[in-house]
Amino acid sequence: MNTHIKRKIAFALSMGIVTTGLISFTLLAINLGFSEGFVLTWLRSWSIAYLIVIPAILLIGPQLQAQVDRIVR
Repeated sequence: MNTHIKRKIAFALSMGIVTTGLISFTLLAINLGFSEGFVLTWLRSWSIAYLIVIPAILLIGPQLQAQVDRIVR
């Protein structure tokens, strides 16, 4: 596997952790508040979101990037 692909995968994994963590935390705090069991509920939501977003970043990301590159020339 070449360095370019490794970088893309590492970026997707890192970006997925940060974005799903922030979004799931914020939405759960807004919708449910900091109730008992918040952390466990958040970690469960975060893990589900992460499992969904990583394939999306890896599969949809390159196509979206190509479209953006065509528009912004």
